[in-house]
Amino acid sequence: MATLVCVTGCGQKAAQADKPDAPAATAVVYRDLPEQLEDDGTTISVGNPDASRTFLFYEDPRCPYCKEFEVDGGAELIENQARKGDLKVQYTLASFLDDRLGGHGSLKAVNALRAALEEGKFIEYHDVLYANQPAEEVDGFTDAFLLKLAAKVPGLRGEEFDNAVKKVKYRDFVEASQQAYETAGAPGTPTLLIDGMSLPDSVAGFFFDKDSTRKVIAAFFPQKS
Repeated sequence: MATLVCVTGCGQKAAQADKPDAPAATAVVYRDLPEQLEDDGTTISVGNPDASRTFLFYEDPRCPYCKEFEVDGGAELIENQARKGDLKVQYTLASFLDDRLGGHGSLKAVNALRAALEEGKFIEYHDVLYANQPAEEVDGFTDAFLLKLAAKVPGLRGEEFDNAVKKVKYRDFVEASQQAYETAGAPGTPTLLIDGMSLPDSVAGFFFDKDSTRKVIAAFFPQKS
């Protein structure tokens, strides 16, 4: 049975982030990882489909704790491990902060991420969104801002993607993903599910620190002699 590890709960503090009209951070040079939507219709997988281990993250795009993990925490190290082929990273995208804080930013961002997956650019766009996340109370993930950020991912902008963002083409996906989050009983975002591994609560916070994340990864993936 898989273990849910709550890295922390979202919606309890405001992010110290740029406003939507602030200069956007430069997109990282990327990372050719396979991406696919799993058969459940809500889980997005990045990395080797046959990897020995799976890390599943529940995230809300407006959550400042998710940004802390993705931008300053251990997310990059986890993606590095995925590039080695022995770790698959999965995402279930929640949108509960719209109800809690007002607005539609989470819905719009999750819809845009699904549209990016259709173009094979999910993980690149995912990283760009978190690197440029507006403060959660601003509800800054507008159509215009999402398209502006998409321009930083080579090959993502186009008529199909732009229309999907503007018309919220994947609204059903957004709603199903939120339902999957609720059904899982995740206590907040980001929450990490590691396949079949029972982890003490004390480990959860490790993923906000790169050195601690490195140690956890080393424990899961010991170097071959």
